Amino acid sequence: MIRIFGTVFAALAGLAFGSFLNVLVTRWPEGESVVRPRSHCRHCDHVLAWWENIPLVSWVMLRGRCRACREWIGWRYAIVEAAVGACWGFIAFEGSPSNDQLSFDLLLALTIYVICRLIFVWLLIALAVLDFEHFWLPDKITIPGILVGFAANAFYVAVYSFWNGIFDKTHVIRGQIIWRGSWERLLEVAAAAAFLLLIRWLYWLFRRRQGLGLGDVKLMAMIAAWLGLRSAVLALVIAVLLGTLAALVLLVVPAWRREPAAKWAATPLPFGTFLCVGGIVSSLWGAQMISAYLHWAGF
Repeated sequence: MIRIFGTVFAALAGLAFGSFLNVLVTRWPEGESVVRPRSHCRHCDHVLAWWENIPLVSWVMLRGRCRACREWIGWRYAIVEAAVGACWGFIAFEGSPSNDQLSFDLLLALTIYVICRLIFVWLLIALAVLDFEHFWLPDKITIPGILVGFAANAFYVAVYSFWNGIFDKTHVIRGQIIWRGSWERLLEVAAAAAFLLLIRWLYWLFRRRQGLGLGDVKLMAMIAAWLGLRSAVLALVIAVLLGTLAALVLLVVPAWRREPAAKWAATPLPFGTFLCVGGIVSSLWGAQMISAYLHWAGF
């Protein structure tokens, strides 16, 4: 019962937060307030009625067009809301206990754990959209995201200690475990960022131009802060595969380039978006994917 309720609630909340995310990524790059004015059409300034502002449902009812001027709203609004709702529902289902007979402390710990994962995925979707549309990975998201990821990791270690009975021992042992886990995560974040910095430097050395921005490096560090080095490397591998596929598509279909007249090799790609997708996949299924690979490789 807890799992069903938690999944439905998280999915509905994800739709609402996805709707707010659309407001954020639309107005923030323009320097506009995310509070005022009320939600309105970007073409004719038509103020949306309450029933035109229901996440995902209103977009479907209006067939993706403004009720007043009939201008196309865009697929991004529906995709973002559906993505946040689906990811949040999946995380809640996976993280909710199947047994309703749980202690209050353990239920509270699981709830906080799930909320942390919801925040992480929400941040990645926000960064994915901003980089796709504006080639922008703002420090106001990535740097706090790194710090919150550290705090979340310390909490994960504490909960793991609780599950394994370590909390029954002295506070000194408990503190040592959390401290060691924090130092290990710090080294993993530094290694992930250094690896991407090395790639960035090598690209500049051979091409004499920037291939990766520092925003991508901070994003990689953020993913490592939340998920650890192995999952961050998995996210990077997925990003490289997606970037390669996108480049091949642009080679075959020049009309899909942002500037069709530009040379294929000079066409910029939103690598941060691919890295965010890799981070989401790694967050949801990374442990299973890494385990399957290690089993396939014979480790």
